[in-house]
Amino acid sequence: MNNYLYPTAAAISLLAFFYKLRVLRTDHSPTQIALLGNFFFLTITFTISTPPVWVEISQAADIVNLSGLLSQSTVILSAACQQLVLLHLSHERRIAWRKSVPRLVFLAVILITMVTLFWAASSFGERPTDFAVTNARYYPAYMIVYLTGHTVNQVDVGILGWRYAKVAPTPWLRRGLILIALSLPLQLFYIGSRYADVVAGLLETTGHGWEPAAQIGVALSTVTKTIGWTIPDWGRHVSRAWAWIDYRRAYRQLAPLHAQVTSHAPDVVLNPGDVDIRTRLYRLVVEIRDAQWRLRTWMRPAVAEEAQQQAVAAGLRDEELAATVEAAQLAAAMQAKDQGIRPAEYPSSPLAAEPQDLAAEIAFQRKVAAAFDASPVVAAVLTPTVHSRPTTQEPT
Repeated sequence: MNNYLYPTAAAISLLAFFYKLRVLRTDHSPTQIALLGNFFFLTITFTISTPPVWVEISQAADIVNLSGLLSQSTVILSAACQQLVLLHLSHERRIAWRKSVPRLVFLAVILITMVTLFWAASSFGERPTDFAVTNARYYPAYMIVYLTGHTVNQVDVGILGWRYAKVAPTPWLRRGLILIALSLPLQLFYIGSRYADVVAGLLETTGHGWEPAAQIGVALSTVTKTIGWTIPDWGRHVSRAWAWIDYRRAYRQLAPLHAQVTSHAPDVVLNPGDVDIRTRLYRLVVEIRDAQWRLRTWMRPAVAEEAQQQAVAAGLRDEELAATVEAAQLAAAMQAKDQGIRPAEYPSSPLAAEPQDLAAEIAFQRKVAAAFDASPVVAAVLTPTVHSRPTTQEPT
C-alpha cells in the first residue's frame, strides 16, 4: 500500500513546500521558515518511506534500515516545526522562542536517544515495508522512545492549534487551525497502532494485520494538516469565487422583483453600463429600495397589519416576517396603482426592516423576492385581480 500512499503524501507535501516558498520573497519571519521546514521534512519522510527509495538509501549508505531512522527522525522534526509555527502565531517573538526552548530540548533528547538505540536495532535485515512493525517486535525500546516523542509533539500541536483557532484574526486561518486540531485523532490512531505493535511483539506476535490502517491514518493526517497549513493563503480565492457565484444567484433571484417594482417607478432605473456583476447587483438593490419609496403613497397601513397577523399566524419570525410584510405591501401597492386607487393614508416608511450593510441588504431583499413570488400571505392581501410577474434573463 505504501507504494502508492506514501508517494502521494510526499507529492502533496512537496507542492505545499513550493507553494509556500514564494512567501519568503516578502516574509522571512520564523513562522514562514518553520512552516517551510515542516513541509520539507514531511516530503523527506514520505519519500524515504516509499519502499524502492528506502532500499536505495540504505544500500547507498551501507547501513541496514538507515531509512527507518531518517524517516522517523524527520517525523519528529516536522512536528517540531509545527510547534514553532503555532507558538509564533499565538505569541510575540520573544515569548514564542522562550516557550520553544523546552520543547526543542526535549526533542533533541528524543532524537539522540533514537540514534543511540538504532544501532542495536539493525540486525534483522532491510525492512522497507514493515520497519516499524518489526522494530516494535524486536527492539521495543527504540519504538517507545520514538512514539513518546511523536505523541508529545502531536498532542501539543493539536492543543495549540485548537487554542489559537478561537482567537485567530481571519476566518480562513481559523478554519485551517481547526483542521490541524482535527487531524489529532488520526495521528493518535497511528500512534496507538504503533504502541499495539510493541505490545504484540512482547506477546510473540506482530501487528502486520493492522499495518494498512496505520499507514492510511498517518497519510490522511498529513494531508489534512497540509490543507490546514496552506488554506489561509488560498482560501481567500475560494471566498472570492463563492462570492461571485452567490452574486449571480442573488441577481437571478432579485431580477424578477426589480422588473416588477421598477415597471411602476421607471424613473429610478439608471443604466449601469458595462460593469461587473457585483456593481449590477448593487444597482438592482438600490433601485428596488428607491422604487419601494416611490410606491409608498400607494400603500395602505391596513395591508401591513393584515400581512403581519397572517405571517405571525403562519409561524414566521424576525427577518422572514419583515420580508413577507414588505413583499405584501409592495404587491398591494402595485395592484392599487394599476387600478388607480390611491389610499387616503399611507405609511411614513415602506420598510419593515433596515439591514445595516450591503451584504445584509442583499440577503434581506432575497427573502422579500422569495415571499413576493410564492408566499400565501402576499396572495391573501391582494384583491382578486390577476397578479402577474414578468421575468428577466440572467445577465451575461
